[in-house]
Amino acid sequence: MVEPRLNELPVEAFIVLNEHFFPHGTDHLRFKLRDKRDTQDDPLDKYICNVLKRGLGKGVAVEESTGSLISPDMVVYRPAICAGASRAELASRERSVFGLEVKKLKRTRSGSIARASGLDYNTTPPSGSLQVYDTNIAPITIKGYYLFVCQESVQDQHRLQRLSALVFCDGNILNEDYQFYLSITGRRAKETGLGSYRDGANRIRPMLVFPNPLSAAVLDHQSTLIHARNNLEKEHDKLIKVGVIERSIPQQKYQEKRNFYCYRMKSQATQENGIFSALDPFKSPESSPKTAPRGRFIVPIKTVA
Repeated sequence: MVEPRLNELPVEAFIVLNEHFFPHGTDHLRFKLRDKRDTQDDPLDKYICNVLKRGLGKGVAVEESTGSLISPDMVVYRPAICAGASRAELASRERSVFGLEVKKLKRTRSGSIARASGLDYNTTPPSGSLQVYDTNIAPITIKGYYLFVCQESVQDQHRLQRLSALVFCDGNILNEDYQFYLSITGRRAKETGLGSYRDGANRIRPMLVFPNPLSAAVLDHQSTLIHARNNLEKEHDKLIKVGVIERSIPQQKYQEKRNFYCYRMKSQATQENGIFSALDPFKSPESSPKTAPRGRFIVPIKTVA
């Protein structure tokens, strides 16, 4: 099956989000979110999903995650093209389908991005390829993208929010090891028969920490698309290339590098200093193999031995 020439959906989604959250160039939209319904509910995810549904228009569907701990948060796709396609075709059809995971961060009192040294990814590591399922519960591999946003409350404005930074990135800039992703997200054995009565269980649930792109100074206070393809601005006249990020992959005898290209909306970009180049600009998670001890509950009494 030959896919017609279409604009890449991730690029179109980035443009839609920018035109919504940053209208008229660099203005920051002030918006309201509904109340949180439960601990796993995130009103911002729903808001972003609705923005994409409206902005991407006919011929594009946005399917939301059906429950907690299901990744990604949404899948954006062209139903007419994906229906009847083989799984091998869908794995390479970035123009027609991709998964999107949303990561929301706050800003600290000092003005820096929270969780700069590493972000929790719960039970699912980031990946440039993601696994979802069709209606027959057959696994499908699709392209993975991540949306990092810094959400701030508007001062003295009840319930109004704004986004002060946004990165829409190819998941491969965070991790390109799909087999590692599958090893974590697949079935795991759990320990049972624990404790004095042998009725306890340990789910051995992994908690992962990977970099937070908004920790890079060149990406904070901006809205940036990070893509593996160079010269996207030739296909999308609303974009301008502003930088290149290199990621290094340590090997035993040598070091490989991957190039990722940074784009912004022409209406928002300033290039007084030309195109930037950054090598591994993300702050690394803590590298100690030891986990932090549990917090201590201190009772205000003194005891004797």
